[in-house]
Amino acid sequence: MNRNTKQSHLCGQPSGTDFARYAHFELIRFLLCLTESKIRPEDCLTCYKGPALMAATVARAESRTTSIGKAGWRALAASWLGWMFDGYETYALVLVMTPALHQLLALDRLPRASIYMGGLLTVTLLGWAAGGIGAGVLADYVGRRRTLMLSILWYAVFAGLTALSWDYWSLLIFRFFTGIGLGAEWGPGAAIVAEFWPPASRGRAAGALHSAYGFGLLLASGIWLLLNPLGPSSWRYMFVIGILPAFLLLYVRRWVDEPALWVAANQDRREAQKRLEMGGVSPQDRELVQFTVTRILSEPELRRRVGLLLLMSMTTVVGWWSASMWIPQYAAQIATNAGHPSQLSSSLVGLMFSAGSIAGYVVLGLLADILGRKPTTWLYYLGALVLSLCFFLLTNDRRALLIMAAANGFFSGGQFAWMTIYLPELFPTRVRGSAICLVCNSSRIVAGLGPLLAGWLISFFGGIGTAAATMSLIYIVGLIVTPFAGPETKGKPLPA
Repeated sequence: MNRNTKQSHLCGQPSGTDFARYAHFELIRFLLCLTESKIRPEDCLTCYKGPALMAATVARAESRTTSIGKAGWRALAASWLGWMFDGYETYALVLVMTPALHQLLALDRLPRASIYMGGLLTVTLLGWAAGGIGAGVLADYVGRRRTLMLSILWYAVFAGLTALSWDYWSLLIFRFFTGIGLGAEWGPGAAIVAEFWPPASRGRAAGALHSAYGFGLLLASGIWLLLNPLGPSSWRYMFVIGILPAFLLLYVRRWVDEPALWVAANQDRREAQKRLEMGGVSPQDRELVQFTVTRILSEPELRRRVGLLLLMSMTTVVGWWSASMWIPQYAAQIATNAGHPSQLSSSLVGLMFSAGSIAGYVVLGLLADILGRKPTTWLYYLGALVLSLCFFLLTNDRRALLIMAAANGFFSGGQFAWMTIYLPELFPTRVRGSAICLVCNSSRIVAGLGPLLAGWLISFFGGIGTAAATMSLIYIVGLIVTPFAGPETKGKPLPA
C-alpha cells in the first residue's frame, strides 16, 4: 500500500454504529497513524478529531514530504505522454504548412502563402486559448484527472479530422478545434504534477514534464523526414498519427489519481456551499464558493500578479510563434538560394531546434531548483533575444544554421518551462487551474495576432529574416517585467 493510499485509509470515514466497536477502531487507527513517519502526532490528533478534517490533514502531510510516491510518477507519466503529442501536433502544422497550402490553395493565391500560414497559426492559438482557459476552470471543479482525459480525447478526434481537410477553410476550422484540445491539456497536466511532487524536486519534475513537448517536436520532425518523400498528400499522414493519443485514456483512467490537495480544496468548497444553502453567512464560505476567475480578478494581489505574469507569458508565446516558428521556413529559404533541397534542410533544422528545446526544458527545471525561478527565467529571455537576432540576421551558412537552431531552441523553446514550474506555485489550490490557464492561455489570444503580423512583415520586407528578427524584440518585455512579477518560490510548498 503506498503512502497516499495509507493516509487516505487511516484518516477515512469510520463505519458502523456500535459505539464500542467504533471507539476500538478509532484507537487502533490513532496508534497506526503515529507509526506513519510522514505524519506528525498533532496531525494524527487532527485526523482523530473527525473525518471532516481528513482531506486537509492529508494535504498538509503531502506538502511536507520529500519523497515521491507512485501516484506522482504515474501523474507525471500520463501528463508527459499527453504533452508529447501536443508538441507533435503543434510542430506538425509548422512543418507541413507549405505542402498543405500548395495542395489546398489556388495558384493565384500562392504568392501570399505566408499570410495564409499566419491564419492557420492564429486560429490554432485562439483555439488553444479558449480550450486552455475553459479547461483550467473545469480542472478546479471536476478535477485534474477528468479534465486531462477529456482534453486528450478532444484533441485526438480533431487531429484526425484535420487529415480530411478538402480546402483551406476546412483546414482552418479543424485547426481551431484541434487547438482547443491542445490548450486544454496544459492546465490539468501542470497542476497535477505540481500537486503531487515535493518542493525540493518540483522544478525538475516540471522541467521534465515540459521536455515532453520538445520530444513531440522532435518526433514530428523525424516522422516528417520519413513521410515527406511520399508525395503531395504526405502532410495528411502527419495528422492521422495524431489519433494515437486516444489510447492514452486507458492508462489515465486506470492508474492516475486526483491529488490530495485538490481533493481537500474541493471538499472545502462543497461543504461551504452546503453551509450557505442552510443559511450561513460566513465571508470565508462566500470566498470558497465564489467563481474561480471572479475570485482571482477580485483580489488585488492576485489581480496584480496575473497582470505581470501575463506580460511574461505573452513574451514567451509571441516570441515562439512569431519568430522561432519561422526557423524551418527560413532554413528552406536559405537552402533554396544556395541550390540545396529545401525540404530536407527544413526538416534537419527542425530536428536541431527540437533537440535544443528538450535540453532547454530540462536545464531550466534544474536551474530553477538551484538558482531560483525568476533568475533562471530572466536568463532564458536574454539568451532567446540574442540568439534570435543572430540567427535571422547573421546566419547564412548551412552548418551554422543547424547549430544556431539548436541554441535558439534551447532558449526560445526551453523557456516555456517557466510557466509549468512557476505558475502553479503562485496560486491557492482552489483556483490554481483557473489562474495558471488564465495567465498561460490569455496570452495566446494576443499572441494570435503575432503570426499575422509576422506574415505581413515577411511580405513587406520580402523575406523571413528581418521580419522574424523584428518580432523577436518582444523578449525585451520579459527582461523588464520578470523581476517584479511575483515572489521567489524555490523550495516552498504550494499555497493551500
